[in-house]
Amino acid sequence: MELHPVQSTGPQETFVLNLGPQHPATHGVLRVKLTMDGEFIKDAVIVAGYVHREHEKMGENRPWDQFLPNTGRIDYLSAMMYTHAYVGAIERACGIEVPPRAEYVRVITSELNRISSHLVWWGAYLLDLGGMTPLLYAFDDREKILDLLEALTGARLTYCYYRVGGLAEDLNEGFVEGTRDFVKEFRPRLKMFRRLVSENIIFRKRVEGIGIIDAEMCRKYGATGPMIRGAGIPYDVRRAEPYSVYPELDFEIPVDPAADSMSRYKVRMEEMEQSLRIIEQCLDRLPDGPVMAKVPRVLKPPEGDFCYATEAARGRFEVRIVSTGKPIAHRVRLRTPCFGNLSLFEEAARGMMLADGIAMMGSLDLVIPDIDR
Repeated sequence: MELHPVQSTGPQETFVLNLGPQHPATHGVLRVKLTMDGEFIKDAVIVAGYVHREHEKMGENRPWDQFLPNTGRIDYLSAMMYTHAYVGAIERACGIEVPPRAEYVRVITSELNRISSHLVWWGAYLLDLGGMTPLLYAFDDREKILDLLEALTGARLTYCYYRVGGLAEDLNEGFVEGTRDFVKEFRPRLKMFRRLVSENIIFRKRVEGIGIIDAEMCRKYGATGPMIRGAGIPYDVRRAEPYSVYPELDFEIPVDPAADSMSRYKVRMEEMEQSLRIIEQCLDRLPDGPVMAKVPRVLKPPEGDFCYATEAARGRFEVRIVSTGKPIAHRVRLRTPCFGNLSLFEEAARGMMLADGIAMMGSLDLVIPDIDR
């Protein structure tokens, strides 16, 4: 007997599903308007702007240094790296030479911030996929970093520790020893995470071959960070546009060519190991000396257009400032990684099952205020 597929005579039935604006899988106030054909995503439209706060306009109506607290509230999980880019742009404009000790401390605190950010992503990602236990492990380790940075900066999340010309203050007593202890304790934990999650067959079935985002798509939408490195391209601002003391340090740029959700996962897990290497080297080479350069009381960068980029936890963050020689910026523009990383979701999600779309979205590591600004 010969079987024939059933031919549909009526119009194709689709329905619209709102993912958000307060769906837990989006980690923020984001709405995705999905056109569904059964369980398959036929089309996806990103509806952003729910938490838009006009950060750039704020930077254009107050003195240069008074914008510093804003930088930690854009990507609140990468506050150190964001502040670094802003003060770096002003230092480049003014020709300010930051003391070596301050630069090493900036790198140490930024890499600790990177690890804490990746731990939040790791725990939340596994929670999206139905696993509760990894979240508890992730926040247990992250708490140790937050304790170190809180004792140093007075904050646990939205840090404002860097200043134009250096740091707000020098390292506190016990920071170096505490950081070394954390590095020693965290390395075995990464191995345990590999056994617990990375090699787990249930997890692997959810992410391997799911959410293919190749290098061409990354270039098309301007995706950077673990997104493009998870597509096999070793682009990292710390190497491509060297800043601070990163050129003096020995570390690798993790890449994976498979371009699926598992690739992006592997890149971030390996990045935490590389951050530990960077922190150890900085602690071993940490010089004595001041942590603040001589800076004018009122900042008036010379006329011109200046840029400075850093490698934040989610990719390339660039600050562009336009100065007219006045105490207030003429223009401030922020190039954040999450906007480009999210923009490709519409194209990449077409044809995927809804559950796989959630797995892919989690691998993007989105921070919604970074998109809306």
